[in-house]
Amino acid sequence: MDWPDRWNHVEKILDRNGPFAMEDFAPNQQGFNFIRNDCNVLVIGAGGLGCELLKNLALMGFKNIEVIDMDIIEVSNLNRQFLFRASDVGKPKAEVAAAAINKRIDGCNVVGHYKKIQDFDESFYRKFHIVVCGLDSIIARRWMNGMLESINSEELEQEGSLIPLIDGGTEGFKGNVRTMIPAMTACIDCTLDLYPPQVTFPLCTIAQTPRLPEHCIEYVKVLLWPKERMDEAIDGDDPDHVRWIYERSLERAAEYKIPGVTYRLTQGVIKHIIPAVASTNAVIAAACTTEVFKLATSCYNPLNNYMVFNDIDGIYTYTFEAERKENCLACSHKSLPLTFSEHDRLQVVLDFLKESAEYQMKSPGVTTTVNGKQKTLYMPSVPSIEAATRPNLKKTLKELGIVDGQVIVVADDTTPSALMFLLNLTSNMES
Repeated sequence: MDWPDRWNHVEKILDRNGPFAMEDFAPNQQGFNFIRNDCNVLVIGAGGLGCELLKNLALMGFKNIEVIDMDIIEVSNLNRQFLFRASDVGKPKAEVAAAAINKRIDGCNVVGHYKKIQDFDESFYRKFHIVVCGLDSIIARRWMNGMLESINSEELEQEGSLIPLIDGGTEGFKGNVRTMIPAMTACIDCTLDLYPPQVTFPLCTIAQTPRLPEHCIEYVKVLLWPKERMDEAIDGDDPDHVRWIYERSLERAAEYKIPGVTYRLTQGVIKHIIPAVASTNAVIAAACTTEVFKLATSCYNPLNNYMVFNDIDGIYTYTFEAERKENCLACSHKSLPLTFSEHDRLQVVLDFLKESAEYQMKSPGVTTTVNGKQKTLYMPSVPSIEAATRPNLKKTLKELGIVDGQVIVVADDTTPSALMFLLNLTSNMES
């Protein structure tokens, strides 16, 4: 229950006007009543940023909050993820974080989900007014962005309520905050080329259940090497050191059935790791919470629309407007053109989709229609279908029956719905 003046710090913001208020804002209690009783906020991630976000939102008066995280608590989390205690090690982050907030902040109704974001469908995400992300994965960001774009495109057609996305990210002493309002601002995929392929990983991620081959390599480097070869410093140019890490990474990958650990990949990631800094998480989470509050109450203009933070040498912030991309994968809802030679192999197309800064796909699968029949060209997500379609990777587009102007449908882990591409084929040996 609320006691007198409990929310005085919030009501003062909403009970008066000011030079930075929105033009049509009128001081009233409606905004406060909305965040206390009706506003449903979804937090993605219950790690360094997520703990800060949950605490901030609850102390700003938001009552109905749900949080999703698929990770469990590790000892390495305890120095900065303050909702967890030593007795919580091995328990789901989302559930423990939700219970901690409900216990400490009277009147909160925080629900934790120990699942992947991909485990929920559109009906789940439709019930939220605002989504705020504190993720350490570009793939998960893109999937969440794609889900909201799909929902919001339908709402636009029906003139319904749109769901804005607030995204925060940190890397050491650097961070950023983005406010994404459907049909008005750039989405995650509009500025995908700002994100280089991920070659560094947060410390908390590699210590938990691995999901990528890179996680296995970092685990061996950070945890196993200091235990077994504590008197030696790792030299990424020493073949013996690389071989040792590679072989033990293979063992860990085999334990969790993760393919893709190679000697070359081991060399590429052996020197990289992201330090987690609690103060950076606090600053970025505070900025994200402020944006959630502004959008929920309409008291101030939201961030427009990308803020970067850096406190390596002093404190520096800069805000700029990221522009929408006309042919964006997620929000343009168009069939995007791809140009290849009819003599290019299917493997060339897949490599392009994975290596291109514009697409950065993880494991694309391709289907199309050939002679009036649906045909799966390659599908890596199902082992039996992958084995059956693997020979197609060596075939040319012409041999697969693909012609100029044909539409191919691509499914990938980075998006909840399939994407359509319009193929422009040339007869040249090089496209």
